[in-house]
This record gives sequence, structure tokens and C-alpha cells, in this order.
Amino acid sequence: MSATAPRSILVICMRRLGDVLLCTPLIASLRRAYPQARIDALVFKGTETILEGNPDLDRCLTMAGGSRKLPFPWRSYDLAISTQANDRPQLIALLAGRVRAGIVSGPQSLAERWKRWHCRYQCDNDPVHRHTVEQALKLADALGIARHPDVVPPRGKAAPVVDPAAGAYAVLHLAPMFRYKAWPTAHWAELVAALWQRGLRVVISGGPAPGERALADALPSLLPKHGGALIDVVGRLQLGDLANLIKAAAVFIGPDTSVTHLAAACGTPVVTLFGPTNPEVWGPWPVGQNSAGDTPWQRVAPLQQRGNVRIVQGIKACVPCVLEGCDRHKESRAACLDELPAARVIAAVEAALS
Repeated sequence: MSATAPRSILVICMRRLGDVLLCTPLIASLRRAYPQARIDALVFKGTETILEGNPDLDRCLTMAGGSRKLPFPWRSYDLAISTQANDRPQLIALLAGRVRAGIVSGPQSLAERWKRWHCRYQCDNDPVHRHTVEQALKLADALGIARHPDVVPPRGKAAPVVDPAAGAYAVLHLAPMFRYKAWPTAHWAELVAALWQRGLRVVISGGPAPGERALADALPSLLPKHGGALIDVVGRLQLGDLANLIKAAAVFIGPDTSVTHLAAACGTPVVTLFGPTNPEVWGPWPVGQNSAGDTPWQRVAPLQQRGNVRIVQGIKACVPCVLEGCDRHKESRAACLDELPAARVIAAVEAALS
């Protein structure tokens, strides 16, 4: 960047919760490079909770999905950064910043050329092989600032809902946003029984959506009648408070979802289940991960570990298909996850606890 440091910076990430969380290493890099600057984030309304208490941000601005009204005046930032190659965040950066940085796609068609024109600082987009955190940190490289590669989890304010002094516990997050990333409830029940046998309490986490509540309600009927403690916090916690719960856990187990990324950022031992999704791009980012390469994860590996994270991947010739399940829609089943036996996941959890 030029010798004159920006006094105001807008970071634009208009995607889902997990995408916003994985932009926090870039925000942290900006804070350390420009400690006197005002740094704001612009996200979709409803995703701002993943940035609760973020120490590197001054404000979190939101926009509704279909809104055209910007929550700031024209060109009110010295630097606006689009963390996506899509048209809308790129246009918002153009309207927001006197200087722009952004991720740009090739080839240089007429539809894409304007993005390269308006971004003084830019990096190429690689959505196939480059990890999402690494993609955002390429913008730090383009700006000429040092990387701070750790993901920053939200910070809660509420008192703990589970007392660690009462005994060790595992946190299980059963429900992903979409069905094609889900593991069968009967397999979760096998895992719960194994954790009880090991002497752990089990906490079931989840959001307020009806589908998440339904999964949690279905689980007890599949469990042994004389098991251990099952603590249900589904729909009760803000993300910052959930992060505090996970930090004190002995282990976290979850599917490919934003809460699993959050758990990895907390430093807790994490076991995550991957099927159709490519872990090269979306594997949870381990604490302390060296960001010198494009990804810490292999595209195909039955079990792999980096730092505090273990990925258990379905074993089928099509994995990862990078599609929305076997039927190609969000509520589709994914055979690779349906057929992932509980024994493989239990073995990975045992290794994480050892």
C-alpha cells in the first residue's frame, strides 16, 4: 500500500456465517498493519453475530439480501476491500472506497474487466484448490501487509450454561444448514453412547431452526435408557456464548457447517465429517496453521489431521463431488455420509481425546 496509511477501511463479505468467520484473519491482519484506522465490516443481515465482540473491528454494518440502500455515504472509506469476486460486493467496494482491493476472476472477459480496472490491489480467485482463509489472506499480500492467519471466534457475554468443573463434556452439533451435509441421527446415537461409555457428558448444540430442533428431539429415543447426561442447548445460545461453551469442551464433533469452523477457531479438538464438500477449500482452519500454502488439507483422504482438527471423509469414488448431494439439491441425501459408519468417527474422537 502507499506510504499514507488508510484512516478508514471497509471489509465486504456478503455470504454465509462461515464465510464471514473465515474473513477474520484478513481483518486481524489489517488491524495490526493499521492500528489507528477505523475498520468496519459489511455483511448480510443475520450473519453479524459471528463477529460479536471481534476485537479488530470498530463496527459491523449489515444489508438485507435484496436491499440497494447502502449503510454509508458515497466514497466514505479510504480503502474498501471486496473478499468476493461476485459483482455485488465488487460494486459496493467501488461505491464505498476511494481506493479498492478485491479478489478478481479470470479470464478477462468484458464482464470481468471492470473489476480489474477498479481494484488498485487485487489477487486472482481460485475457488477449486485454494482454501477460503488463504484466499482472503492473498488480499493482505496484495496490500503489502503481514498476515495474521488465525481465525477469530466471536466473544459471548452470558454466564456459562455448562459447568466444566462438574466433569468433562463433548459438544455435538448435529445439524448442518443443508441436508446433503448431514450424518444420520442413528449414527449420532452410536457416538453418544460411546462418549457416555468413556465417562463424558454430552452437549447437543444447534440453532433455532425447526429442522435443528427436530434432529435434537429425535436423538433421545435412539439412546440407551441407562446412559449418561445429555445436555440440550439447541436454540438457546448466541454464537459468542456457544464459542465459550466449545472452548471448555474436551472435544467437538460436527458436520461441514459454520459452527465447526467456529469450534476449530476456539482451539478445541475438532472431529468433522465431510462428504460432498471439498476440504481443500472448506476444511476447518486449525489454530496456529502456517498459511504459506494454498490449503492445509488434501482433497481426498479418509482421515487427515492438522493441528487441533481431524477430518473424517466419506469413502466413495465420487468423493468429493462438490455437488449438492446425490440428487443435486440442498435437501438431498448424500450416500457418502449416510454410509459413513459411526465406528470410523468414534475412532477419530478417541484419537482426539488421547
